[in-house]
Amino acid sequence: MKLILIAIAVILVTIGLVWLIDKFIPSKLRPVLMIALWALIAFLGYQTFNSIYEPIKFNKVKEKRYAAVIEKMVDVRDAQLAHRQVIGDFAPNFESLIKFIDTAKFTITQRRIETVLDEERTKLFGGVETMKDITVIDTLGYVSVKDSLFKNSDRYKTMMTVPSIEGAKIEMKAGLLGEEGENKIPVFEAKLLKSVILADQNKDLLAQENETISVDGVNGDAIRVGSLEEINTSGNWPKTYGDSE
Repeated sequence: MKLILIAIAVILVTIGLVWLIDKFIPSKLRPVLMIALWALIAFLGYQTFNSIYEPIKFNKVKEKRYAAVIEKMVDVRDAQLAHRQVIGDFAPNFESLIKFIDTAKFTITQRRIETVLDEERTKLFGGVETMKDITVIDTLGYVSVKDSLFKNSDRYKTMMTVPSIEGAKIEMKAGLLGEEGENKIPVFEAKLLKSVILADQNKDLLAQENETISVDGVNGDAIRVGSLEEINTSGNWPKTYGDSE
């Protein structure tokens, strides 16, 4: 904004100079000075327009590319959560995750309450039958993870790349979180740096974007889902891009 105000001020001053030249400078010198000053006005006008338009163009590109990356991140998160549900931990890399999706199955279960004899309490009460309720889990069948998450699509095979962004490949790691001697909890993180997503954009605007701290922005220097430092499987994007949970 400061730059814009300065440019506008310079343009106004230049126009004032054109008027002064026209009024007080000898007619022989006027053509050259007038051409130079009007050229300066045109240049400053272009710079002012560009300083306004460049952030608008940057934001349009950013929003389109962020949406494409986040669509991939949602698939990664869903696949990893399925891996945790079936296997008990998170996949360490995309090769393992894709193989899991191709071969694994969810177990379909049903819970029911059944009343049975409580043998301990029956003995305690001298043979008087005492009943208790227990939860029984019945296995009804199995369903493919691939069919459940992706139906007829094979997009999971390329969920690590974003074709519309040159060189964009999501990084993913998995590990365990917890102190030595405790039951450690599986964690994972997938991320793609903004400097990769917006590599061909204005460097100053990219530097500002990397410093984003806002409820309606993607905070930090990357789009990420999950964390290796805390128990968290959410994404760091706002609701405007879709559900981050």
